[in-house]
Amino acid sequence: MSEDLRSDEANRRARLLFIHAHPDDETLSTGLTMAYYARQHDVHLLTCTLGEEGEVIPVPLAHLGADRDDTLGPWRREELRSAMSVLGVRHCVLGEDPARGVASRYRDSGMAADPGAEKPESFVRADPVEAAAMVAAHIRAVRPDVVVTYDAHGGYSHPDHIQTHRLTMSALSTLAAEAGAGGVAVPAAFCILTPASWACQDREWLYDSVISDRSNCVVPQLDEPYPPSVVADETVTHVVEEPRLVEMQSQALAQHATQVTVYDGYYALSNHIAARLGGREGFAQFDPVAGHLVPAAPGASPVKGLLNGWLPRTQGRG
Repeated sequence: MSEDLRSDEANRRARLLFIHAHPDDETLSTGLTMAYYARQHDVHLLTCTLGEEGEVIPVPLAHLGADRDDTLGPWRREELRSAMSVLGVRHCVLGEDPARGVASRYRDSGMAADPGAEKPESFVRADPVEAAAMVAAHIRAVRPDVVVTYDAHGGYSHPDHIQTHRLTMSALSTLAAEAGAGGVAVPAAFCILTPASWACQDREWLYDSVISDRSNCVVPQLDEPYPPSVVADETVTHVVEEPRLVEMQSQALAQHATQVTVYDGYYALSNHIAARLGGREGFAQFDPVAGHLVPAAPGASPVKGLLNGWLPRTQGRG
């Protein structure tokens, strides 16, 4: 390899792929990390459905809902485009084929008891072999160094989030088997988690800030249970802390206007429950072959960022 080619490869930007269930999930849970890496690296997003079953906040747009015109999916696709334009992220929807007029292979399932989960095209009813193969094909095409998605509980037990985790890890396990046979390198996999100490601090901040802000939001009580994605601090192995990017994350989140209302430092979904934009996001590495989180070394502090020790790989790269 010539000196010029070696220099080009040495300067290659890392590639990160975030896999989410619905438009807005990406900005809510990983928008800060996406914005942080998009400044210097290539950040990609794969969204598994168009979020057709979502509740619509603005009254003038209520007709978009699944119980009326059922046109929320295309609308949210445009919200997603706008949000990713703010963050500088490349994006596509699983099974999307504009040339054939196909917007998405699967439909938002809604929550477990919702009627959307019974529809044959719902994401939770997807053939797991077919769906995992589609995700694997996308990973092969992007060739990321890092893949990020939900934990096994889907963050807050949303069926589509759980399905996204399951299919992503199945796809990565398939790629690991291929790598053992001489295929492309397998990216590092991370799950989105929040340290319990952060969750406690955020709730205290909300209690102090939102009440004085006199918004219509509900502030969770300090002793209310947390969702499953809030874990013991030592479970979180990697963190991204960039409070300066909260403004950019807020601008991207505001593009998802059918789903989110953005305030100063916090937001609320259609349930009006306030959640802080804390300027930090936590993760843990996941072993897709073994099927569990990779524990941190005893006493180790969380690694700053998701690319620690990352080096450009020449083999198999396009």
